[in-house]
Amino acid sequence: MRKPRKKVGNLLNSLHKSGKKGLAWLIDPDKCQNPKELENQFRWVKDSGLDLIMVGGSHMSRDNFKEVILSVKKMAGEIPVVIFPGSQQQIVGDADAILFLSLISGRNPEYLIGQQVAAAPLVANTNLEVLPTAYLLVNHGEINSVHYISQTVPLPNSRPELAQATALAGKYLGLKFFFLDAGSGSGNPVSTQVIVAVREVVKKPIIVGGGIDSVEKLKAAYNAGADLIVLGNSIEKDPGFLARVLDFKVWYNNSLNVN
Repeated sequence: MRKPRKKVGNLLNSLHKSGKKGLAWLIDPDKCQNPKELENQFRWVKDSGLDLIMVGGSHMSRDNFKEVILSVKKMAGEIPVVIFPGSQQQIVGDADAILFLSLISGRNPEYLIGQQVAAAPLVANTNLEVLPTAYLLVNHGEINSVHYISQTVPLPNSRPELAQATALAGKYLGLKFFFLDAGSGSGNPVSTQVIVAVREVVKKPIIVGGGIDSVEKLKAAYNAGADLIVLGNSIEKDPGFLARVLDFKVWYNNSLNVN
């Protein structure tokens, strides 16, 4: 008998309410040429303090999404696997949950509601836990793959009040989770000023990703109010970085003296 899936929403809400900080690893299927090799290299992860593994990307040049999900599930053990979808093509029922994203920082209706309408019947035919998530692209003005694919302009790091107003709109629309993303491969992360501004008006779990390639940047995002940090490119470039930041997360949470 299959074990019941862990509720990812409960995990995120628990992090937010307790003050503890979480860590997620984002795996891009397009960059995963050999899922079995990934599974073997990171077999130790299932016994680590990693909170989530996300799978997804902005574009899908390989027809290997299900294969990657299945390999990641084996590698993850009890760690929940969450789909971070670039389109409705990245929906399979073998994962544990899906971030049902609405790109509220942009004005392209295709990523505000169009892709969601196409994806909804597919999601309904799975047992995936659905996480209604406000998705905000925020950076220093760089145009990364996610901006190019979505045909949207990121909110500027220099205008935290714009991010704050956008997040507030997402709150009033009833979205339950908030993802601030600088974009894959960004040279600069979401600014601490933006995280603080969003934290002031959103009493919900805040996820932050993109451009975090050092323990110092991770710590700054945690201190600003991020509940969960997502790492991707930094682990692709240096697989050992994952173990180092996991150790730091344990130290950070212990230093908070929270239960």
